[in-house]
Amino acid sequence: MKDFATQKHPATAASPVFCTIVPPHILGKLAESDDPSRHEPARRTLEHDALHRTRRADLTAQLIAPQEARVAADKPNRTIYDAGHQQHLPGDKVHSESEGPAKDASVNRAQTGLGATFAFYLKAYGRKSIDGAGLPLNATVHYGEKYDNAFWDGQRMVFGDGDGTLFKDFTIPVDVIGHELTHGVTQYTASLDYQGQSGALNESVSDVFGSLIKQYALNQTADKADWLIGADLLAPGVHGQALRSMKAPGTAYDDPHLGKDPQPATMAGFVQTSEDNGGVHVNSGIPNHAFYLVASALGGKAWERAGQIWYDVLTGGHLAKNAQFADFAHLTVQAAQARYGGSGAEHEAVVKAWSTVGITGK
Repeated sequence: MKDFATQKHPATAASPVFCTIVPPHILGKLAESDDPSRHEPARRTLEHDALHRTRRADLTAQLIAPQEARVAADKPNRTIYDAGHQQHLPGDKVHSESEGPAKDASVNRAQTGLGATFAFYLKAYGRKSIDGAGLPLNATVHYGEKYDNAFWDGQRMVFGDGDGTLFKDFTIPVDVIGHELTHGVTQYTASLDYQGQSGALNESVSDVFGSLIKQYALNQTADKADWLIGADLLAPGVHGQALRSMKAPGTAYDDPHLGKDPQPATMAGFVQTSEDNGGVHVNSGIPNHAFYLVASALGGKAWERAGQIWYDVLTGGHLAKNAQFADFAHLTVQAAQARYGGSGAEHEAVVKAWSTVGITGK
C-alpha cells in the first residue's frame, strides 16, 4: 500500500458528506500554482466547497427525518435556477418542466441531464426519481465565478461554468450529472458514510451509475463504452482524457497543472491518507475497476446485469453505512447468486472481478 499525502495515518473521525465531481487533490494542486489564472479559480472553488461542506451537514440532519409522502411520478419534475455567477442558492428560477428549450445552453444541458438520469433509473430499475417516490429535480447553473466544480447539496444539483482554461462548463458531461444525482440515490438508500472505504464505495457507486447513465443515453454496450468519468469536461490543451477511468484507473490524466491521476486499480495500490476523508476519490478506483471487469465479462448492456447486481446491493437494505470493500463485494456475490443463480456467468464474473482487484467477495 502506498501513501498519497504527507500524512502518515489515515483519518479516523467521520466528516459530513459533501461530494464534488472534481476531487480536492486536483484543486489543491492547482491552488499551489504560481499562475494566477490557475490558482485563483482553484482557491475560490476550494473556499466555496468548504462553506458548502458545513451547509451540507445541516441538510443531512434535516433529510434523515421522516418526509411528507410525495406522489410518485413516471415523468420528471425539473426546475432550473440561475445563480448569476453569485454564491447564493438556489438563485433565480429560469426554467420549469412545462417550458420549451431556453436560450441558455447551460440551462438546456442541465434540464437534459436531469431528465436522462430520471429516465435511466425509471426504465432500468423502476425507480421513480432519486428517492424512489417522485422527488422533484432541481438544479442551479452559473454558480460562482469560474467555479471549477459541480455537486449535489442534498436538495439540488449545482453547476459551475469552469474556468475555461482547464475545465469547461460542468453541465456538459451527462455522467457528471448522473454521478452527483446518484449521491442522492445513496442518500435515500444505503447512506454510506463518507469516510475511508465506505466513502470510497459512496464515490464508486456514483461513478458506476454515472457511467451507466451515459451508456444508457447513448445506447452503448459495455465494449463500446469509454468507461471514463467527465470525458467532455477537460478543456483543450489539458493532457488527459477525463477525471477518472474505470477501465484503467490511474491513467485518466497526466498534466503539468492537474498532476497525475493517483487512482489505484487494485488493493496493492490502496492509498493510506488523511486527506479527502481518507482518500474517497482516490481509492474508489478499486471498486470502480471491479465493476468494469464484471460488466466487460458479461458483455451486452452493462446496466442490465452488472448494474442490476450493484443496484440490488445499494437498495437491498443489507449494506451497512460503514461498509468496507469486502462487505460490498460479499453482498454483490450474494446478489448475483440470488438473482441469477450460483452457477451462472454473473456469479462467476463477480467473484473473479473482486479477486482480480485483491478483494475476497465470497
